Amino acid sequence: MNIILLGPPGAGKGTQAARLVAERGMAQLSTGDMLRAAVKAGTPVGLQAKAVMEAGELVSDAIVSALIGERLDKADTAEGVIFDGYPRTAAQADALDLLLLERGRALDWVIELEVDEAALIERVVGRYTCANCGAGYHDRFKSPVVVGTCDACGAHAFKRRPDDNAETVGTRMAEYRAKTAPILPIYEARGLVRRVDGMADMEMVGSAIGAILAERTDRARPGSVSVPARG
Repeated sequence: MNIILLGPPGAGKGTQAARLVAERGMAQLSTGDMLRAAVKAGTPVGLQAKAVMEAGELVSDAIVSALIGERLDKADTAEGVIFDGYPRTAAQADALDLLLLERGRALDWVIELEVDEAALIERVVGRYTCANCGAGYHDRFKSPVVVGTCDACGAHAFKRRPDDNAETVGTRMAEYRAKTAPILPIYEARGLVRRVDGMADMEMVGSAIGAILAERTDRARPGSVSVPARG
């Protein structure tokens, strides 16, 4: 199973990717994480990328594609992969098709977590974490049982990300739309795009994604999967 999981920051993409990794043994391929790992490990592709970045230039599509290919050849991708942050352009989409074809694989689904922008801003702006253990909380949706005390570790210090504000979230949404606009029509034409209500309870979102993955042989009837939004 090979999928692209799409969604703006705060949509729950990371949570759902982690579930797929834990429950299905899939590998999450985040280009940013892979790039840092390759540079640190000193792989051939990592050395190329390091030289480019040290020169103050952007890493080319060719290097990114080589990085993806290098990662796909590792044993932990045997049960399938979740592409995170790639592809972002039509050229990268073509490159991904070739990378998969060369390895006897194919893209099964492109799953987008749809969100309501106003509700997403509320979700992101209200979140905070325990400064000690990282347990997550929210001003409205998930407060500690005892005010000021972490449920998980009992610590009393909490923190918020400085970029979790309405203006930054709006900018992220605009960037997301700009990055996905070039590739969605490509995959929609192939009947691979499915959409899930990303504002629903995470368990329901996970169930909807599971239902989509169960339909990978049904290519003739592309459609939409939705789940009730949280009230």
